[in-house]
Amino acid sequence: MHRIILWLVVVVAFMVSLVVPGKPEIEACQSRDTRVVAPYAVTGYWVMPRADPCVTRRMVEAIHAIGGDTMITFGPRFSAREDPDFADCLVDGRPCAEVPGVRHVYTYVTSEEFGKGLLRCPGLDRRIESRGRIFYRVSLAGSCQDPVQDLVLIATDGDGLGNLMTEAAAYGMTVFPGLPAAPQLAGKPWEPDAAHTAALTAFTARVLADYRERFWRSSAFGGVYQSFELAMRTRSAKDPIIELYAAQHKVVAATLPGKKIVVSPYIDARRGRGFPPDQVEQGLADIAATRAGLPMAVAVQDGRGTGKVPVHGIHEAGAEVVPRLVPVVGDVSNAQAYYGATRDYIEAAARRVPSGVALWVNVEGFEPTPVDGECGRVDPLPLRGRTTKSRIDQQVMAAGTHAAKIISYGWDPFFTCQARYDTPSLADDIVNGWRQPIIVGASRKELNGRPGVLVEGYNLRGGTLRFDPRGVVVKQEWYGKRRLESAWAPYVPSGPWTSITATNETGHSSTSGYVIR
Repeated sequence: MHRIILWLVVVVAFMVSLVVPGKPEIEACQSRDTRVVAPYAVTGYWVMPRADPCVTRRMVEAIHAIGGDTMITFGPRFSAREDPDFADCLVDGRPCAEVPGVRHVYTYVTSEEFGKGLLRCPGLDRRIESRGRIFYRVSLAGSCQDPVQDLVLIATDGDGLGNLMTEAAAYGMTVFPGLPAAPQLAGKPWEPDAAHTAALTAFTARVLADYRERFWRSSAFGGVYQSFELAMRTRSAKDPIIELYAAQHKVVAATLPGKKIVVSPYIDARRGRGFPPDQVEQGLADIAATRAGLPMAVAVQDGRGTGKVPVHGIHEAGAEVVPRLVPVVGDVSNAQAYYGATRDYIEAAARRVPSGVALWVNVEGFEPTPVDGECGRVDPLPLRGRTTKSRIDQQVMAAGTHAAKIISYGWDPFFTCQARYDTPSLADDIVNGWRQPIIVGASRKELNGRPGVLVEGYNLRGGTLRFDPRGVVVKQEWYGKRRLESAWAPYVPSGPWTSITATNETGHSSTSGYVIR
């Protein structure tokens, strides 16, 4: 028996040496650290899937460490144009697209490896390893015997999405992969090309069928993200983006019943180019109408990173715009440049959130333009700069009490880049400063028959509340924690507006101005 076992061990070792001849053993990734060391108010981030599983693990661990529980990916563009990425895609020495009866060839460059859920037609649908790369050839025909068909050629750099799902499940996190993004209309890239919607929805169904087969049982698979962007404003009765949403979301509902759709529309407060806050309620209703019975999260882009919307207090409409917004709107006052601030738009959206919809806020984690010596994004355009934790705190304040969840675009490069090796990243600053209070709302509230003020936010426990302009400092008498933390103090405001400074039990302080309702 011992000789048989020894013989088997030798055979297995020999077979392994044949599989990877001359290659050293691949080192395992570092062990997982599942601690949350700096729970911040932002709990979700857009990320880029990585083909390297160890890089993926480090990224997920870093997001989880600052309280992140959600990751979103952009869907690749479903392209109707020729793509040089597919020059290496050969079958028996011939280009992959050389198939009889092909009407149109689409391309799709992604970071995931698909399973058998994508491949339906034997001999036609194929996984292809060509010249050291992996490709897929997929027919969109309704039947494998159809004489005319559309073809999709897919290129991948590895299974980045699979790696992300694996790590997210291990850390107790949720992933929303991006739906295939629609082809853009020539000359109007902000609109989808409706001529290709049928092919897009057919391909979406194939991708989601594969997700259902591979990820359905994963605790990390929360649903999908709608990758085509739109403004949350009043729209025409026959809007091409809303029609795209309805068509694609119908496919999601049929293939992934019960899963959530995440949409992140933008707002634009710039006078002459944007729209006033009173349009967002109808815009939200139009988006919600496309959910096809599925739960939906609408994560409104707050607009501060692009400079489309300012973040300021109700008393600062007449103040000059902050220097980082001057390149976008000029050296003018907030009221001259914008219809309103982020808080105005979020409050307008919150007035009537449709049934089945959760209102999230996407705080943009970057500056409109970079300054000298600052890291950020240089490719793809436009250039974007690195912001600060204090400004992200202000955006969280502006989201107010209405946001069911706060997420941010995007983790790489804006939260991770460093101007120099020895300078901290934005994520480092969050780790070092997460204990600072963030006030998001205040209201009049009686407690046991006594008048007072209830302050809501993050990291409020213990310490005092200071109310200005009177300069009254009051010790907290009650504290509670649900979705937001709450602190109550026996103070009667003298007017409709006051500046509140919260100092918590760790000695950290922050100030915000609020209308006391």
